[in-house]
Amino acid sequence: MKIKFHYIIIALLFAATGCKKDNYEAPNVTLSGHLVYQGENVNVEFGRVPFLLFQSGFQLNKPIEGNFDQDGKYSVKTFAGNYKLTMSANQGPFLWKELGSGKRDTVAINLTGDQTVDLEVTPFYMVRQPVFTAAAGRKINATFNLEKVITDANAKNIERVYLYMSKTQFVSSAYSLPAPDGTPIVTSIAGSALTSLNNISMSITAPELVPAQNYYFVRIGVKIDGVEDMIFSPVAKVTVQ
Repeated sequence: MKIKFHYIIIALLFAATGCKKDNYEAPNVTLSGHLVYQGENVNVEFGRVPFLLFQSGFQLNKPIEGNFDQDGKYSVKTFAGNYKLTMSANQGPFLWKELGSGKRDTVAINLTGDQTVDLEVTPFYMVRQPVFTAAAGRKINATFNLEKVITDANAKNIERVYLYMSKTQFVSSAYSLPAPDGTPIVTSIAGSALTSLNNISMSITAPELVPAQNYYFVRIGVKIDGVEDMIFSPVAKVTVQ
């Protein structure tokens, strides 16, 4: 009976330890916001542009790593505390403030409850006044302007402009409808072929889908020389004829 009693005590200790582990509080505070330029959302490719969130006083801990949605939104579930948010180097179709000596600026956040913090960035370009319309033959036409935001020594040229199309609200090269040969259905213009950044026109033909669907999601993407990530227009839904 003595041996059995010891087993019972050990089992109870393990059970108590397990309860303590199970009773840790879950993250209960949400930090969210958008990438913005002068109050306007900066649109990027879903899940491709990362950010880093560090909790002050926990320098040895790994940062919380996250990515932005298509409309530049981010959201993190965490605990109350003091944090610093920054961007990974060489990420995003925009400039993030640099402090010199290879150091990047950080945004200090005192998180005591759910909080919205927008992140101001300076994009190389912005897509302006995009208009998408349907035409005969399942064609979708796009007209838009491009604004070159950065014009100083950090300025970059346009490598290529794309018109992407998807059957869902996720629209980019990774989410484009495929042609019969498996390649994405996309229309593009080389940057060197653009004679003006105003009144640019592009068109794309929507394929027949199974099951049938008479609407598609489209947006403009701009690839910038020497920059991995693209800047985009907002996603638009177009019903074809």
